[in-house]
Amino acid sequence: MVEIELDGKKVEVLEGSMVMHAAEKAGTYIPHFCYHKKLSIAANCRMCLVDIEKAPKAMPACATPVTQGMVVRTKSDKAVKAQQSVMEFLLINHPLDCPICDQGGECQLQDLAVGYGESSSRYQEEKRVVAVKDVGPLISMREMSRCIHCTRCVRFGQEVAGVMELGMSNRGEHSEIETFVGETVDSELSGNMIDICPVGALTSKPFRYSARTWELSRRKSISPHDSTGSNLVVQVKNNQVMRVVPLENEAVNECWIADRDRFSYEALNSADRLTAPMIKQGGEWITVDWQTALEYVAAGVKDIVASDGARAVGALLSPHSTLEELHVATQLMRALGSDNIDHRLRHAEFATAPGVRHLGMPIADLSGLDRSLVIGSNLRKDHPLFAQRIRQATRKGCHVSALVEEVPQWAMPVTHVFVSPAADWVAHLSNVAFALGQETGVASPFGGAADMQAKAIALSLRGGQRKAVLLGNAAAHHPRAAALLAVANWIAEQTGASVGYLTEAANTVGAQWVGAWPQTDGLHAGAMLAGGLKAVFLLQVEPGMDTAGGANAVAQIAKAKMVVSLSPFKTNMDCADVLLPVAPFTETPGSFINAEGRVQSFHAVVRPLGDTRPAWKVWRVLGNMLGLAGFDFDSTQDVLKSIFAADTPPAMVDPSRLNNAAPAHADFSASSVVPCVAPIYGLDGLVRRATSLQMTADARAAHGASHG
Repeated sequence: MVEIELDGKKVEVLEGSMVMHAAEKAGTYIPHFCYHKKLSIAANCRMCLVDIEKAPKAMPACATPVTQGMVVRTKSDKAVKAQQSVMEFLLINHPLDCPICDQGGECQLQDLAVGYGESSSRYQEEKRVVAVKDVGPLISMREMSRCIHCTRCVRFGQEVAGVMELGMSNRGEHSEIETFVGETVDSELSGNMIDICPVGALTSKPFRYSARTWELSRRKSISPHDSTGSNLVVQVKNNQVMRVVPLENEAVNECWIADRDRFSYEALNSADRLTAPMIKQGGEWITVDWQTALEYVAAGVKDIVASDGARAVGALLSPHSTLEELHVATQLMRALGSDNIDHRLRHAEFATAPGVRHLGMPIADLSGLDRSLVIGSNLRKDHPLFAQRIRQATRKGCHVSALVEEVPQWAMPVTHVFVSPAADWVAHLSNVAFALGQETGVASPFGGAADMQAKAIALSLRGGQRKAVLLGNAAAHHPRAAALLAVANWIAEQTGASVGYLTEAANTVGAQWVGAWPQTDGLHAGAMLAGGLKAVFLLQVEPGMDTAGGANAVAQIAKAKMVVSLSPFKTNMDCADVLLPVAPFTETPGSFINAEGRVQSFHAVVRPLGDTRPAWKVWRVLGNMLGLAGFDFDSTQDVLKSIFAADTPPAMVDPSRLNNAAPAHADFSASSVVPCVAPIYGLDGLVRRATSLQMTADARAAHGASHG
């Protein structure tokens, strides 16, 4: 540790730290633009100049290492005059357009100009003008004349997103931040550049000119998309979601969010929203009130149970639904006498799991891995923030190995890669186990042969201290998922690694926790999608898009006597008989359990649109109408008490129920069924209806593949 004096206070910091780090520890604010705690030091802006005793001139706090006994003054005349001079230079070319700038009200330059700027400029020359650039549907670069060349966006792309899509060309006042020869910015984390831009140069294209920052109410929420459970601040005006930005949580999403977390709010206000219940009569859809719709559903269910038995009723539940919605839905189905419940919509194998499958480690520990083997995941697109953490680990020396269908484009160095059809994954993973057995002297129970790639991965996994074997969405949805898990567990045991599922959706772990899958002899999702049920409930599920069955599943479900679709959107109109408008995550309180088992609850941030109702309330009222006992919940807190048997839910679920062990009898026979994996902007109904996300290169590529 090194001790310095900062504005008369003694501060101890680690050797090699900068003056800025010491100031942060002491709670002293030093004005800055280019410095960001998550990015490398550039020392471009010079706004953080401070007075260091015995130094002939003011020094940048972000790039000056501390030394024992150093005396630093951040508010002396020398420091303040240096900072004022830098501000004067920064404002020479800055346009005076604060009244129309989207950054107005939350702009670092605007704030610091009040403290360090003058009321008028000594410079009379014309200000420079930078040409408008179009870099895609998410980021606006129409006002790059505002840019102060801090290069935060450049460093973010290079160091965090892993793709250096922006760079600085030319020199002096001719410098410009731009893409390479007119390319677009296509990173799945690109929206974070908007947040870290200290001025109004990079702004949100969907949000552009739609509201002033001081008009917005700020409310906390949780992302309903992938299993990270990103913490969000949802900004609202006139009961409408206008913008979504990250809420910093170092243990979960740090200070970043993925673009689908940020821009999917567009779907909330789309023309596709369902705002009142609808019933199909004579092939025509008619709008009805809730009482009529629920009486129709209750009467239909009673008739079907009376004529065909409760086993003729089934429910397909989206793992993007809240814990409360899933719990009350499963309670209703079991109270009816049916165990036909499932959230595993894209799975091809449905072996009974001995426990709740999860990540197997804290999310934050991904950043500290020394070795990792990723099986069946397009890591960067399936789990952008997990990929970002593993990318940071590779910058510190982590060796990443992969078993995937295509050459990984993960924007990080991948040391060893098996690229093969999914049908061969069990064989390739068995070869790694065989090679590992040769190294350790413990024979693998799975057979195989030690080829060069298998030996390389086995040797890699034997090195390092912190190791993980991670199974992605394609591994979870694989027709031999249990076999892959069995081999992965054996490899983990021999190498001292943890084994875990990246888990597909915001509440995949939560759906398992509340038992949203057959517990006895009920039909699993594959069987229900194959047809035969007389009544089907679809909770935020679009069978054509959300299931492995696709168009065939839609046709089979349409054969049922009654199909009830609970969704925020006008969907399933070709197979459903009743449409019930239920609230998206912004219009209902709820909870998600993320991949590591963290329970995160949130409140509604806006009033429900039209006659929309929270899905847990719809299930509760149906339970009452059907005369079932136990449906007397008055709030989501009551539902959570029922789930956790406690007045307040735990921060983390009981680890004794988390278990990534393989089923007792795994099927190792060959299978040619291709795992069903959703593209990044096709994961759920919200992202599919977000206009700007559907205009991205990733979405266009997915549409091209589906039409090809």
